[in-house]
Order: sequence, then C-alpha cells, then structure tokens
Amino acid sequence: MSESTERSRIKIEEAKDKVIGAIAETMDLYGVTPAAANLYATMYFKDQMTLDDMRTELEMSKPSMSTSVRKLQEIEMVKKTFTRGSRKHTYVAEKNFFRSFMVFYCQMWEREVKMNMEAIEEAQEDFINVIKDSTSTPEIVADAKKYYDQLEESKTYYHWLEDLVANIRNGNIFEFLPQGKKE
Repeated sequence: MSESTERSRIKIEEAKDKVIGAIAETMDLYGVTPAAANLYATMYFKDQMTLDDMRTELEMSKPSMSTSVRKLQEIEMVKKTFTRGSRKHTYVAEKNFFRSFMVFYCQMWEREVKMNMEAIEEAQEDFINVIKDSTSTPEIVADAKKYYDQLEESKTYYHWLEDLVANIRNGNIFEFLPQGKKE
C-alpha cells in the first residue's frame, strides 16, 4: 500500500472517529449508557456486526455487550438480522436519523400521555367524589373543583401530544417540517 493510500485511510478513520465520538456523546438524549452509545456509533459505519465482532471492536464484556444490544433494540436503534448459512446473530444499526428520532420520541411521548392521563382520570374521579360528598365543606368543594378544572385543562396538552405522535408516525409532520436540507 502506498504512503498516499495509507494517509488517506488514516484520514478516513479519523473522520469516522469524529462522528462516532459525537454520536456517542449525544446518545444520552436517548437514555442509553455510554457503552451502548459507543456501540451504536461504531455500528453506524458497519454493514452488520455479530456479538463477537462487537466485543472484539469495542473490547466490552459479554454482559455489557448483551445489555447494550438489548437496550438499542428496545429503542429500535439496532435490529437483529438473519444471515443465511450463519448460526450467529447479526445486528444492523438504524442509519436513518429521522426514523430513530420518530421511534424513540414517539415511544417516550406515548408513555408520558398514558401515565399522566391515567393519573389525571383517577385524580378527577377522587375530586368528583369529594365534590359529591355531603360532608365536604364549601371550601373543600371549591378546592376540589379548582383542581379538577386544572387537570381538565392539562388534558389539552396530552391530546395535542397524541396528535403530534400520530402525525409523526404517519409522516404528516414532514408536510410542515420537510426533511430537505436548508443551507
């Protein structure tokens, strides 16, 4: 290999390392550990990797590797693939950042809506019971009504969040925020 070719290869690896470092550093937004972030960032430049490839490349322990791969699969940043003729599982990193963003944040927002709407419904039921209780003082009834109404108003946000998730999942969001680059 010529000296020029070797320098070019080194430059390519250095450029990839810059991106790998940046991706790994920002993966905390997705709630992943530094180990999982490094794994995903490394896989981003690979076609596919086996668990053995990952362990060799990143020098990670088997338990850490398994935990990282599982977490990345849960948030759909990594997919298990089938390779004909091989008994080893291979994995591929999701390279479409729009899809990664959409899947991850939609999951988080759906979780937020579900948890908070369930709590709101239960709390509003409790407030209604206090309002209907003949032993409640007018002051207590007024507080219960105030809090009931406050929770009712907060539902506007959760319904909006549900609509946002639906519009992201069905792709309508791109009518308002196109994917094309602006320079």
